[in-house]
Amino acid sequence: MKSTLRTIAPATAVLALASLLGAAGPANIPPPGPVPPVENQKVAHDIFRDLVEVRSVHPIGTKGTADVIVKYLKANGFTDADIHVAPETKYPNQVNVVVRIKGKGKGKPVMWICHMDVVDAKKEDWSKGLDPYKFTEKDGYFYGRGTSDMKDEDAAVAASLIRLKKEGYVPDRDIVVAFTADEEVGLEQDGPNFLVQHRKDLVGDVGLVINPDGGSGEIKDGKRVDFAIETVQKTYMTFTMETTNKGGHSSEPRPDNAIYQLANGLVNLSKYVFPYKTNATTRAYFATIAQQSSGQRKADLLTISKEPLDTAVAARLAKDVSINAILHTTCVATMLKAGVQENALPSSATATVQCRVFPGETVEQVRSTLAKVAADPSIKVALLEPVQPAPETVPDPKVMGKVANVVHEMWGKDIPVMPTMAAGASDSIFTRAAGMPSYGVGGGWSDIDDVRAHGRDERDEKGNFYQTVEFTYRLMKALTTAQ
Repeated sequence: MKSTLRTIAPATAVLALASLLGAAGPANIPPPGPVPPVENQKVAHDIFRDLVEVRSVHPIGTKGTADVIVKYLKANGFTDADIHVAPETKYPNQVNVVVRIKGKGKGKPVMWICHMDVVDAKKEDWSKGLDPYKFTEKDGYFYGRGTSDMKDEDAAVAASLIRLKKEGYVPDRDIVVAFTADEEVGLEQDGPNFLVQHRKDLVGDVGLVINPDGGSGEIKDGKRVDFAIETVQKTYMTFTMETTNKGGHSSEPRPDNAIYQLANGLVNLSKYVFPYKTNATTRAYFATIAQQSSGQRKADLLTISKEPLDTAVAARLAKDVSINAILHTTCVATMLKAGVQENALPSSATATVQCRVFPGETVEQVRSTLAKVAADPSIKVALLEPVQPAPETVPDPKVMGKVANVVHEMWGKDIPVMPTMAAGASDSIFTRAAGMPSYGVGGGWSDIDDVRAHGRDERDEKGNFYQTVEFTYRLMKALTTAQ
């Protein structure tokens, strides 16, 4: 795909970025698009650095990162009336910060949700010279835990707010940003959920949510491939499948072995295929990626982008693991536990089964399907932990169009912009469940062959980070201008 970046980016912006980076970007990275003014780049850089160097893992909490955000906002024109610090009632170290730029009241506010917590990392697991909680600039990259999930976006959003404030920008709709706690730890505790449930005074009037933690651009072999907007997520459900037995001595084996009974049920599960389905998001996604394909694959993708669904074509496409993941519910055994000693027959055997459930299917539907597939009444199927379902945000052409306009202004009109369904989960499930249309829109680009979020030597390419800041600024203006 031919890039038009060099003709889009203003010369002054490219020179500013080159000066800040000090050298050409890393190999296999597309040329940079537009970037913010140098002053705003420095603010973004410093916020990014200070956030990364706070170890905001679940046992410690997000008070430290909240302090960083508040410090920079207050130093750049925001007042106490603009900023609300909201610790969670039961967990005072899990702190959320809600900031608002007042608009003209021409529509409900747009809210960005940005989690500040990270998955923990050990220095000894990282390469020599890199510390996950030290912001390291090396070879054209920023290294550190959270540099790609998602302290880069936190810094981009904060810096964009500061730039708008300094420009005296008054949006048609209020801009609300919630910097939040505990996205990475599951359902027992979550910042956006706390806000929509218990602090409606801060976020109850919101009409549209943007979550930078979902959706972004993809790079393959040094080229920008597409830009995804997440509009729905599969619901994750975790079940146990368990057999119990009176046990006994291993010298007297019996046919009713708890391990064998469970194993037979799991083999049945391994062969079962949940019914194929599509929704508005996945149909639009398939239609878009079809244009990047050819031959039989293109024809098949176009076929499943229409209703009614051709299940034979869906089955053929499902041989691709990534497409299979969004064509239907999937359930897979991930953990096993059985027996207490090698010379004793097991008195129980338990499997943990992780399901990623197509939107609209209930816990009981999935549980009863697992029990039926196991085909053994002695295998008990139970839900392991609570589930938070959330409806699809049916893609609104107006919202999708505004995002696409910013993408095309920055990186060229040949970049496909499409809705996607995430096989994973993010904080958008809570805002969607609260009735707020929510879109996963991050401004960054990632190499699909070098994803390091949650992993060793997490990093963000410098030019990519500054483009993310510029994208965020432009998107804030686009979505809060009445048209």
